[in-house]
Amino acid sequence: MQINSTVNQAINKQIGMELGAYLQYLTISTYFDVEGLSELAAFFKAQAEDERDHAERFINHVVAFNGRLEIPAIEAPVSTVSSVVEAAKLSLDWEMKVTEEINALMKLSASEGDHITENFMTWFLDEQLEELSTMNRLLKVAERAGDNELAVEDFMVRQRGKQQPNPQGAGE
Repeated sequence: MQINSTVNQAINKQIGMELGAYLQYLTISTYFDVEGLSELAAFFKAQAEDERDHAERFINHVVAFNGRLEIPAIEAPVSTVSSVVEAAKLSLDWEMKVTEEINALMKLSASEGDHITENFMTWFLDEQLEELSTMNRLLKVAERAGDNELAVEDFMVRQRGKQQPNPQGAGE
């Protein structure tokens, strides 16, 4: 069985968006690294890795479906970030754009009768809700912290502590 060509093209476009997000988050991570804000640098580095993983999930789907991989040109990331608020706004805007594209890809898969891809996309819908929530929360905290970027660093440390694995869910 081969993937629907229209869906395949849309997935290739999405792969480009995921790789673009990877580069953007990597650039933001580097900015915070240079500024000595290691928690924010680590957070955005992890976000970058997540986006790369998303691209790989799409690539694996295309391969499994005997599709054709054609990664589009990727726009250069914004390289002039000067604050946590600016980074959070940029990230939230990016995630909203990606969410629109994921929704469109879900609709396209359904309209083309590609229920395998439609089912595959449900994981990304859940992931986008998490991404939007995370970036929205970071923006709110950064806005409240104002010029005190160390307060955001402290918030990131507390958030990391909350992300420990749930031992009750381990056996599920």
